[in-house]
Amino acid sequence: MRGIRIKRFGMEVRMVKAVVGANWGDEGKGKITDMLAREADIIVRFQGGANAGHTIVNDYGKFALHTLPSGVFYGHTTSVIGNGVALNIPVLIGEIKSITDRDVPMPKILVSDRAQIVMPYHILFDQYEEERLGGKSFGSTKSGIAPFYSDKYAKIGFQVCELFDEKGLREKLERVVVTKNVLLEHLYHKPLLDVEELFATLMEYKEMIAPYVCDTALFLENAIAEGKTVLLEGQLGTLKDPDHGIYPMVTSSSTLAAYGAIGAGIPPYEIKQVVTVCKAYSSAVGAGAFVSEIFGEEADELRRRGGDGGEYGATTGRPRRMGWFDCVASKYGCRLQGTTDVAFTVLDVLGYLDEIPVCTAYEIDGEETEEFPVTWKLEKAKPVLTTLPGWKCDIRGIRKYEDLPENCRKYVEFVEQHIGYPITMVSNGPGRDDIIYRQSPLKK
Repeated sequence: MRGIRIKRFGMEVRMVKAVVGANWGDEGKGKITDMLAREADIIVRFQGGANAGHTIVNDYGKFALHTLPSGVFYGHTTSVIGNGVALNIPVLIGEIKSITDRDVPMPKILVSDRAQIVMPYHILFDQYEEERLGGKSFGSTKSGIAPFYSDKYAKIGFQVCELFDEKGLREKLERVVVTKNVLLEHLYHKPLLDVEELFATLMEYKEMIAPYVCDTALFLENAIAEGKTVLLEGQLGTLKDPDHGIYPMVTSSSTLAAYGAIGAGIPPYEIKQVVTVCKAYSSAVGAGAFVSEIFGEEADELRRRGGDGGEYGATTGRPRRMGWFDCVASKYGCRLQGTTDVAFTVLDVLGYLDEIPVCTAYEIDGEETEEFPVTWKLEKAKPVLTTLPGWKCDIRGIRKYEDLPENCRKYVEFVEQHIGYPITMVSNGPGRDDIIYRQSPLKK
């Protein structure tokens, strides 16, 4: 079973595939996951938390998912919240209700018993720290992510399984609250935490989450052994990875496909395909270096036309920062992800432009480079732009690559040449069927 590979829609279908982002996030991973989920059995969220915002447009309508995997709209799939996720239980339960209230059938959901819980105070500490930092803040979504992961690695977090050990839970709460209250009193000057109130809240969480809890790593092991197709759905993109991104303006969990093995609890060798999603232009939410960024009316126009209803954060609603496609950042992002296929999204948005600039190199201290540098050098970088002719028409509805306008194809092929990874999917609209499969000369 483990050696079976079949081809559908011109792509190899393999047992475990990862869908991840090449850049700053908001690349269109939700749509690509939703699309690939048609041929999948299981979709796994393996990192991040409710700070994610994956927008899905399908027959049920338009949805912004924050914790649920993007394959929940298919009745044949099982959605797994892996051990690597920052699990905000009320947000997850509210999200389930939000889709079922809109006539989406109740999805099959499993939650890892080893996933850790976003505590109410994590969200408070996130807000308090951003407030304290003022103009030097990190641009957090204030979802509690950084305090959550800080506690996880300081070994004072709470796993889902601990909700079912009430005696141990209460004792641990008493220890943890002591340290939190010191910070609240002396650093933030905010109201103190109450153990009994927190314990009561966690008992409510237990009742909410109990129907979904299991050993998801064991479930996935058995599914892979049976030849099931598994999608690992990543959050954000390479440039927000805490090790390889624009540190410190990064998220707090690894955004790389390699972490999918850890965050889902599967062997690393099972990940056979890495679909890395790139936008046909650039966007970013939050602070940090952004070499190809544009401003003023030029940015406003692209922001207004972009995405599937304008370029605004699906979680925060903040206007996204806009820029031209960055070959340097995208090549780096694809390399770190271990890319086998590139999904090139929102290409249709660029149809209004007479000319389309592309960032092909950086100038740093008078020297050009095509390699992505460390953060302090990145902050000095200026974009080296190559301008390509636009195609000046609407390309939505086209299903064959050869039917795209010549200048549109040249744009795709120019990008592919400069990033060095095969673009095998081109998205030309927000719907799950707005996709063009392409034979790439770089595909091995």
